[in-house]
Amino acid sequence: MVVLIHTSKTMRTQPPSGRPTSTPALLDRAVELHAHLRTLSPRRIATLMELSPALATRVHEQLATWHADPADQWPAVESFLGDIYSGLQVSSFSAADRTYASRHLRILSGLYGILRPYDGIRPYRLEMGQRLPGFKCSNLYRFWGSAIAEQLPKTGPIVNLAAAEYSKVVLDHVDPARVISPRFLTVNPKTGEPAFVAVHAKIARGAFARWLIVGRVKATPAALADFAELGYRFDPSASTPREPCFVCEEFEGKGLSIRTS
Repeated sequence: MVVLIHTSKTMRTQPPSGRPTSTPALLDRAVELHAHLRTLSPRRIATLMELSPALATRVHEQLATWHADPADQWPAVESFLGDIYSGLQVSSFSAADRTYASRHLRILSGLYGILRPYDGIRPYRLEMGQRLPGFKCSNLYRFWGSAIAEQLPKTGPIVNLAAAEYSKVVLDHVDPARVISPRFLTVNPKTGEPAFVAVHAKIARGAFARWLIVGRVKATPAALADFAELGYRFDPSASTPREPCFVCEEFEGKGLSIRTS
């Protein structure tokens, strides 16, 4: 089993307390991509990434200081700040959990392609859907091609908890029968019907990944149906074997993210 999540646009501004233990598998490709990105001016970055001038300047500064020196890297899973990582709660992982996560958890990244949780990285901002005019490839899907999917096990289930923008770079290159993509819905108090709430679903994806890792849960339909974190319960009427659906009457993850405080 491999569990897929994706990076967050927001990263720590100071190094995490932990130290990386591995090197990204596609680091050479990241270096190649960075060489193009660092030629972009702040104004060009603002246009391409649809950022404010101030944020584009910060991204430009990140690109200027990015490097692959192994002596100055941060552990990937501890570097991102976003709703998925609020649900994942890696700071409470035991040593055994970290070892298990290193074998089974993978983070999809625009710059690095694919990361093991404790691969060393540097701060950056680059979403997988980014266009790349002027580069040898017009977008990141063409740049990465099948290279990311080739880093995954050749057999066994893939639990896809990544956003569509990211998972596309894998799903286009693997057998669909291997992929399990859980859905998370919250009951709308006004209509009484389950609905997609982005911040709830993102936190739930992280919590689901955490549940799989800490509980050493097998990716079988029966085992996955037992997920009951944050108020979610399996809804068989809305589920298929490849898309199990979990619904919460009231989201119990408030406080995990600043957006649900």
